[in-house]
Amino acid sequence: MQQASGKVLTLESMNPCVKRLEYAVRGPIVARATQLEKELKSGATKPFSEVIRCNIGDCHAMGQKPITFLRQVIAVLSDPSLMDSDRYPADVKARAKRILEGCGGGSVGAYSASCGVPVIREDCAKYIEARDGIPANPENIFLTSGASEAVKAVLELLATGQEGADQPGVMVPIPQYPLYSASISQYNLQTVPYYLEESDNWSLSQAELRRAYDEAVGKCKPRALVVINPGNPTGQVLRKEIIEDVIRFAKEKNLFILADEVYQHNVYAEGAKFYSFKQVLHGMGDAYFKEMELASFMSASKGYMGECGFRGGYCELVNMDPEVQAMLYKQLSARLCSVVMGQAILDVIMNPPKPDEPSFAEHEREKSQVLGDLKLKAQMATETFNSIPGMRCNPVQGAMYAFPSIELPPKLIEEAKAKGMQPDAMYCTALLEEKGVCVVPGSGFGQRPGTYHFRMTILPPVEKLKNVMQIFKEFHESYVNRYK
Repeated sequence: MQQASGKVLTLESMNPCVKRLEYAVRGPIVARATQLEKELKSGATKPFSEVIRCNIGDCHAMGQKPITFLRQVIAVLSDPSLMDSDRYPADVKARAKRILEGCGGGSVGAYSASCGVPVIREDCAKYIEARDGIPANPENIFLTSGASEAVKAVLELLATGQEGADQPGVMVPIPQYPLYSASISQYNLQTVPYYLEESDNWSLSQAELRRAYDEAVGKCKPRALVVINPGNPTGQVLRKEIIEDVIRFAKEKNLFILADEVYQHNVYAEGAKFYSFKQVLHGMGDAYFKEMELASFMSASKGYMGECGFRGGYCELVNMDPEVQAMLYKQLSARLCSVVMGQAILDVIMNPPKPDEPSFAEHEREKSQVLGDLKLKAQMATETFNSIPGMRCNPVQGAMYAFPSIELPPKLIEEAKAKGMQPDAMYCTALLEEKGVCVVPGSGFGQRPGTYHFRMTILPPVEKLKNVMQIFKEFHESYVNRYK
């Protein structure tokens, strides 16, 4: 018998769902930024001396210093002999001791339970209860290597393998963080886009949710609704009454709510306040709080902590069918456990120094410095973009991004289309090649047809961000005028 030859896996034979996956935050413009950095290091001459990466919410990569208390606990966990050192305060050692006692063999090098170290799940529950004033059950919390893993685990549960009008649909905000569209493609679900209202500071309305839902029916079967609050890429903080409207709509249509709340510490604008979906659900009475299915997500990567590389996150489940939850936890057991050091740093975030503990003053000072700088930079970005003719930016109320709209001349749009590019991608590419500033085109997040945007993180240090803002002032007018 003749043996078959050739590759088992080719572009034609591989999983088509993976081929459909796109993730703009690490897309071709970012790849080009990496290449430019290599060229600069090799001595190439460019119109700029460095590439300023404003494309991703990676706080420490942009120069943010670690919070001392978090790293001290991690140091002791990594090297328990430091328990005997006078170098670290008593509260640091106490946190490390408690975590180590919850780990197998008293070591963070051991696997944890599939859903996480029990004492860390308990601390997450206490954090949620203190935040919302509502009891939280540690058994309904599972720990993950970053919030993205938790989001994907829940989305995967929604997949049924059905196609056509019965294919499961997930309602996703546009603009959206591309994790959602990427994961939806990966699990053979259908994206049901609903547009945020740019004219109302990227808020959302029941009318738009209904339009999107009604348009999807017959093409797929909507089963879930994603809300990102504070918003990514749009930086808004939802008002309580808006969250109530979303919940009423989800109840009417029997939708599972996925609440992406990883930026809950990042609220800057006067009058803005973070409300968790669980807290608002509770305030709407038992008909909502005891019935509606909700998964909420939190991360160590954002907030004032910015510990992206540790990959720590949690998901709290509300009203999930116990049998389905058991299946989810069984699925999680296949990965053994999430990164234990990521779980540990999440624990320290959930259980920070208390006012009577020795690390409290320094921790509060460092936390206030980070959030104070972010507030200043949010105002700086908003004011600068709104001062540039042809650009408009809603107030950056929270999260860590600005998402300004840009007016592009017809000639520029025509040239971009002739090149097979999105116009805002051509704009962002020119900004990178000419000025060394890397941002992500709005088309990578989705936007209303005929509008153009880009997402820029506000994470660079204050002085560097001032420089970036000046670059935008110079670049935008010059570049757009070439096409008039």
